[in-house]
Amino acid sequence: MLKQNLTLKLGQKMAPQQIQLMKLIQLHTLEFEEELERELEENPALEKADENPEDEFSDSEEKFEDEGTESIETDFDVDEYLFDDEPAYKTATNNYSADDEEYDNQALLTEGQSLYDYLMEQIHLTQVEGEDLAIAEYIIGNLDNDGYLRRDVKAIVNDLAFSLAIYTTEEHVEEVLTQYVQKLDPAGVGARDLQECLRLQIDKKDTSDPAVALAQNVITHQFDALSNKHYNKIMQKFGVDENELRDALDEVSKLSPKVGGNFDTQTITINQEIIPDFVISVKDGKVTARLNSKNAPQLRVSEEYRDILTTYSHDKKSPEHRQAALFIKQKLDAAKWYIDAINQRQNTLLQTINAIVDLQKDYFLTNDEKNIRPMILKDVADITGFDISTISRVVKSKYADTANGIIYLKDLFSDSLTNDDGEEVSTKEIKNYLMEIIDKENKRKPLTDDALVGLLKEKGYNIARRTIAKYREQLNIPVARLRKEL
Repeated sequence: MLKQNLTLKLGQKMAPQQIQLMKLIQLHTLEFEEELERELEENPALEKADENPEDEFSDSEEKFEDEGTESIETDFDVDEYLFDDEPAYKTATNNYSADDEEYDNQALLTEGQSLYDYLMEQIHLTQVEGEDLAIAEYIIGNLDNDGYLRRDVKAIVNDLAFSLAIYTTEEHVEEVLTQYVQKLDPAGVGARDLQECLRLQIDKKDTSDPAVALAQNVITHQFDALSNKHYNKIMQKFGVDENELRDALDEVSKLSPKVGGNFDTQTITINQEIIPDFVISVKDGKVTARLNSKNAPQLRVSEEYRDILTTYSHDKKSPEHRQAALFIKQKLDAAKWYIDAINQRQNTLLQTINAIVDLQKDYFLTNDEKNIRPMILKDVADITGFDISTISRVVKSKYADTANGIIYLKDLFSDSLTNDDGEEVSTKEIKNYLMEIIDKENKRKPLTDDALVGLLKEKGYNIARRTIAKYREQLNIPVARLRKEL
């Protein structure tokens, strides 16, 4: 039996303007510039006001606020030109598609010769033909960008049978791989692992050289000891001294672990120039932060579109004029919303960077990373009154131009630890000190994590061994055994 029920439900939903603002906030300068140009193209009711090209950065927060207020045109209301009985939903607009956010702002282009093309040219110049040529081509097609064959030979045999109707054996595919593909240039191509890649390269060198011969033996018979830097074991195994082993290791260091790295892949990404979103300057002991002028464009609602709307609104009986007036109202509303979102974005960026400058004033005055104080997103959120997610969007992909060069805002954020004096110090400071210790250590006897704990404790940092290991991994520093050198 059907029944009707009345339910009261309370929910929250972001307005389109809020979503638009959140998208704008997280864009860095280049992306924001592209987004702005796209909006100007899509909405003819939005246009740029006169700009002052002489100044790349806005002079001050006060100047920004004055110019921003002039550009909003808050006294203009398009609703007065339309009809009171028109439902509001008919004039709603959204100048974005659902897929707009998926586009990558970095340009892609194809150029140069790929490793695949280079190998295919070579294999067609060899004596291989018929079924062996087809197998070799299929193997080349399965190599990754580094030149390795990551697929199992058995899987290749099955693929050849199903896709090319070539019925062969694992031994035959192995033979084609070793006799043809691995003989191609660059040396090391077609290897299944790092050891085979290095061995293929060293085999093509002059083994009459004692250093090359020793390197060949080490790679072939003592690769695990080489990987783990068990140099004493290698010297004992081959009866050589440190100088002889050092010469062999020099030969190994000349080999490439990724032989395909010098070739273009199918697509390459063009790196875009970093343009700072803020400029932070110091004068007379005072630190000031400003917005890049490209983040503070002067926009206004088109006077021409407002005049057109006035013209169409005179004839309320004409369906064509009514439809045109609705379209123009949509564009004018969208222009006003966009200008308001731009100004909110600028205010949010300025308040956030000013809070960061206040918290990190000592660093900007001295340009010494040791003076970076512990700071998390919540600290900035407490000062500005914004949500932590908003602060996260602001600092994401943003850069600042300082006296110490262009810095990534995220690098100013770090957790804190308390030293023996009861003072809070930044984990970034501890990591920098850890790197200094490791850089100055005796590479013949690298410091273990336990030894590093003791040295940091002498400095006043009581840190557990597991924390040292975590910091080491974050800094991409290997364990002591792998830092050993002759």
